[in-house]
Amino acid sequence: MTVGLDYSATLAGLDRPRQPEFTVGTAAAGDLAAYQRLRRQVFVEEQGLFAGGTDADEVDADPRAIVLVARDRDGAVLGGVRLAPATEPDLGWWEGSRLVVATTARRGLAAGVGAALVRAACAHAESAGALRFEASVQLPVVDFFNRLGWTAIGACTIRGRPHRRMRWPINRIQAQADATKAPLGPLLAGLNPGGAGFVGDDGAPVPGSDLIAACDAIVPAMVQRDPEWAGWCAVLVNINDLAAMGAEPVGLLDAVGAADAAAAGRVLSGLRAAAEAYGVPILGGHTQLGVPAALSVTALGRTSDPVPAAGGRIGDDVSLVADLAGGWRRGYGGRQWDSTTSRSAAELRAMVTRLHRHRPAAAKDVSMAGVVGTLGMLAEASGCGAELDVAAVPRPAAASMGDWLTCFPGFALLTADRPGTAPPADPSCEVARCGRLRAGGGVTLRWPDGECTTAIAGPVSGLGRG
Repeated sequence: MTVGLDYSATLAGLDRPRQPEFTVGTAAAGDLAAYQRLRRQVFVEEQGLFAGGTDADEVDADPRAIVLVARDRDGAVLGGVRLAPATEPDLGWWEGSRLVVATTARRGLAAGVGAALVRAACAHAESAGALRFEASVQLPVVDFFNRLGWTAIGACTIRGRPHRRMRWPINRIQAQADATKAPLGPLLAGLNPGGAGFVGDDGAPVPGSDLIAACDAIVPAMVQRDPEWAGWCAVLVNINDLAAMGAEPVGLLDAVGAADAAAAGRVLSGLRAAAEAYGVPILGGHTQLGVPAALSVTALGRTSDPVPAAGGRIGDDVSLVADLAGGWRRGYGGRQWDSTTSRSAAELRAMVTRLHRHRPAAAKDVSMAGVVGTLGMLAEASGCGAELDVAAVPRPAAASMGDWLTCFPGFALLTADRPGTAPPADPSCEVARCGRLRAGGGVTLRWPDGECTTAIAGPVSGLGRG
C-alpha cells in the first residue's frame, strides 16, 4: 500500500508534477529499526510512558502484525503505525497501536504524516477483512482521531495514563445490504411476492398445490465474462432457494440471451452440468440470439409443509449450515466461494434435502446479501432483530471474516430453532449455533470480549414485519 504520487515521466506539454513530501507504505526490513528508534524516542524518552528503555510488547512478536511507515523523498522514515488482529484466530477484530511521528515531521512541509498513517491503517485493516478496528489513544490526540472520523467508545488506563478507546466505522456489511436488498420493499410494494406468510421468501408457494416456485437472474456481466460458471450458478442458486423452503426440486426452466449460438452454448453447457450434478431435469425454456448476455432460471419443487423465513421468534437460536470445502472461484476472490463443483451428486443431493430431515422454525438460503444480510432478512421477516456470535461462525481457513460474512458461499443456510432444539450434524457441512433472534431490528455482531457492534442498523429489504 502506498499513498502519494509517483510520476516517472513528464507529461507532454506540462511541467513535471511536484513530488510528494512523503509516501506511506508497508515497512521493509530496513524500515523497522528506524520505526522502533522513533518509538523509543517518543514513548520512552519524550513521554516517559515506558521504563527499561523499550516499549516492545507481544504485538511486535506477532507474525500477523503489519507496520506501515511514512518515508520522505530520500527514504528516511518520518513515522509509523502498526496494526494486528486482536484474536487468535483472526476473527476480523483488529487493533491499531504505536502511532508515532518524528518531531521534525509534525509541522512544515511534512505535516500530515500522522493523518496519512491513520488513514492507511484503516484502509489496510478493511482490506484484510476487518469488521472492527479500534485503538487506545492518549487524551491529547482524541480530537485528532475525531477529525479523522473515529468515535470514542470508552475510557481505559494504560501504564497509569488515561486513554480513550476509539473505533473506526466499518460499514461494509451495511453498504452491501443497502446495495443488494434495500430497494426491494419500495419496488415490490403491492405485489405481495410469495403470498401471506411467505413475503420475500426464497421461494413462493403456488396456490392450490404443493408446488414451490423460485426464480433467479444472473448478473449480465458474469454471464458475459464466465458463461459456464453463470450457467452452473443459475441452477445452484435456485436449488438452494428450494432447499431453504424444504422443497424437493422437480424441474427447471431457463431463459438465455446471447450474442450468438456459441455464447449461448457455453451458458447452456454450465446449466446442463449443474442440472445433471443435482439430478434435476431442465424441463424447457427460451433462447434468444443476437441480444446482450442474459440468464434467468425458474425452479419448481414440492413440499406440503414449506419452511418460511417468518417463522422465527425472539429467543430462537440461529444456526449456520455451510459447506466449507472448495475455495474462491478464480476471478471472484473474496466474493464467490465455490464449494459445489468439487462435490459428488450424492453429496449435493444430501445438502439440498437437509431440511426434509430437520424442519426448523425458519430458514433462508444465504444470498447476495451475505451471511449477515441474509440473517437480517430472516429476522426482519420474523418481526425482530438478530445477534451473530462472530467466534461461533463456521468459516474456511482461506477466507477472512469480512469476506466470508459478505460473500456468496456456494451452499449455506441460516435456520432459526426454538431454544434447546439442536440442528443435526451433516457429513458434508459444518453446522453451528452462532446467534439468536432478539427484540428490536437489524443485526449486531457479538465479539469475544462481550462487545456488540452494529452491522445492519434496521430492516434489510423492507419486505418483512420488522
